[in-house]
Amino acid sequence: MVSELAKPVFFVGFMGAGKTSVARKLARTCGIASVDMDTYLERREGKRVRELFAEAGEDAFRAIETDVLRELAEKEPLLVSCGGGAVLRPENRAILAERGYVVYLQVTADEAASRISDVSTRPLFRDLDTARATIEARLPLYEDVADAVVDTSGKSVAAIAREVRGVLEREGILWQRK
Repeated sequence: MVSELAKPVFFVGFMGAGKTSVARKLARTCGIASVDMDTYLERREGKRVRELFAEAGEDAFRAIETDVLRELAEKEPLLVSCGGGAVLRPENRAILAERGYVVYLQVTADEAASRISDVSTRPLFRDLDTARATIEARLPLYEDVADAVVDTSGKSVAAIAREVRGVLEREGILWQRK
């Protein structure tokens, strides 16, 4: 069954919340394109996120991230899994609010840690205490941009995708193409 989106859907949340997995699952079940912002950024820049962080620093990385977010927001409506820190810059929050529908996937630090197989690929996930502090600091930003909040604790990717799909259909963001 092929569906359509009224506007881009942006998934936000801490690393390990399931943003990319849920977007991909939803894309497969609805016949809609999805893109992972970090992967898109890496292909565009020709470097891994951790390399960009190490070589240019977080501020330069966040500026590139803003350019990528703006680029993706201007494409045909699609499902976009944002980097965990995409909400940090005010201009990013403005793009999210103005151009799309934002789904905040909530996750605890403990659950995120259990989902991430290789934390060495995550520059800001050094240990559980750091993860907890980062989640706590970003929480108001995630909540501020969210049009919908989905708690992912103890749920499978398929269950989360079904829940998100229901929200998008109820809100008139997603519908079946005739």
